Amino acid sequence: MSVTRILAVALATVFVALAGTASAAIGPTGAQPAAAALRAKFDGMRGHLDPAHFGRPLALVSQDGDHMLQGDIYALVDQPFQLVRDSLHDAPQWCKVMVLPFNTKRCTAGGTGDPSALNLYIAKRKDAAPDESYRVDFNYHVEALDRDFLRVALKADSGPLGTRDYRILLEATPADATHTVLHLAYSYGYGALGQLAMQAYLATAGASKVGFTTVEEGGMPHLVGGMRGVMERNTMRYFLAIEAYLASLGTPPQGRAERRFEAWFDATERFARQLHEMSREQYLSMKRREQRLAGMPAPDAS
Repeated sequence: MSVTRILAVALATVFVALAGTASAAIGPTGAQPAAAALRAKFDGMRGHLDPAHFGRPLALVSQDGDHMLQGDIYALVDQPFQLVRDSLHDAPQWCKVMVLPFNTKRCTAGGTGDPSALNLYIAKRKDAAPDESYRVDFNYHVEALDRDFLRVALKADSGPLGTRDYRILLEATPADATHTVLHLAYSYGYGALGQLAMQAYLATAGASKVGFTTVEEGGMPHLVGGMRGVMERNTMRYFLAIEAYLASLGTPPQGRAERRFEAWFDATERFARQLHEMSREQYLSMKRREQRLAGMPAPDAS
């Protein structure tokens, strides 16, 4: 296998699992103005919401420019805000979300309180063992925690193969007593090495993969591909991971991990053209095995 092909496969699996998130926090300071700003932004996205396509009020927006990729989801989540706030403001809770995508092999949370450290172990191949992974170190910080607003930010300065400036941002505010407005954003930067590897991947294994946004080229509509398609798939995988984690909390504690695995896989299969990677049994067996091996170390990205 050529060096270019090896880099392409490795970088593609990292991008599928990661995509660091979003740019800066929204403008207003203080929980109440920020909550109002998020609700106003969601209301302003009404024309972009696509319940028929996504099965819920959801808008997915992606950008590719100046060696930066970014994806944003705005959605109405079928969970009360208090559950969202109480279940997503602590780093160990986030580890239960982050390990659900198929090639995230392990997550550890270090330190106590806020800020904390959150370490992700991302496989070079989707079927790789946890000890054959890159480690990406995030700083985890709860930027706002209030009765009607939550903002959590994860930041990593560097990642594998020259990627940089990973950002993951979650914002949430109540829509009503039983629903939550949620914004999930991802972004990361890439250099020449990352661009070369991704272009090789998109010309080979990723050539037929698509995202969710319909674009026109030559007067013909089609689903977006390329690096924007990669970002859109990443964004959706993590959104579905958040939903699967929240849904599992109604299960007795001893069954929650299995419930999360099942719910995440089943949710991704609703978008099989974009997100299918392996069979249900392959995925569940792999995640059960990784859970048993959760104490195994993995090397740094460097």
